[in-house]
Amino acid sequence: MAGHNKWSKVKRLKAVTDSRRGKVFSRLSRDITLAAKSGGGDPDANARLRTLILKAREANMPADNVDRAIKKGTGELPGVVYDDVVYEGYGPSGIAFIVKVTTDNKTRSAQDVRAIFAKHGGNLAATGAVGFQFLHAGQFLIAKDQTTEDRLMEIALEAGADDVITTDDGFEVRCEVTRFDKVLHALDAAGIKTVSSEIAYIPTNTVPVSAAVVTSIEKLHDALDEHDDVQHVFSNEDAG
Repeated sequence: MAGHNKWSKVKRLKAVTDSRRGKVFSRLSRDITLAAKSGGGDPDANARLRTLILKAREANMPADNVDRAIKKGTGELPGVVYDDVVYEGYGPSGIAFIVKVTTDNKTRSAQDVRAIFAKHGGNLAATGAVGFQFLHAGQFLIAKDQTTEDRLMEIALEAGADDVITTDDGFEVRCEVTRFDKVLHALDAAGIKTVSSEIAYIPTNTVPVSAAVVTSIEKLHDALDEHDDVQHVFSNEDAG
């Protein structure tokens, strides 16, 4: 059900991408800067950066924006120093949330995230309060028209992936966080395009919720996603 939850969220976010193009560009710029900072500015030698550049092109992000983001990461241009922070919290009906933030002001981000939770019937929790309900792992979602199950299993498992899951929506590949770049590079080298590729928090168990609660949870997701510092939001509801 965790895979189903993720596919559903990807589809929902794609539906509102056009109305949030500025947010999409901001998020991609930060991701590109961080990828260049950790793995270098050459996309041929940095699979994560190469994937983000492709995503930027698909989002029609100007090439100059991409170039500036890379140069900020490599230090060729001055840039803001970002910190990665993970917040844990509870949404409506006690649904567990994990919010990944990239920020230049951790105090501001914490206050803002806490206020968003409170406004939408939830609350920010202490570190570790909900984290045990999630698997921290690399996660790749792949449409079925990209490859066959047998070919994907061969490529992914040889690169160090732990599991390949087949669903009605497509394929889901999981790996340890330390093997994310290697698996991403293997998929890229094989010409397999991902719908989503990220170091994720995957719920180990999901909680069934009613339609009314789903609506409240989606409002909380949307409010968090709209915040400039929020990069990714994960939760453990099962909408059925």
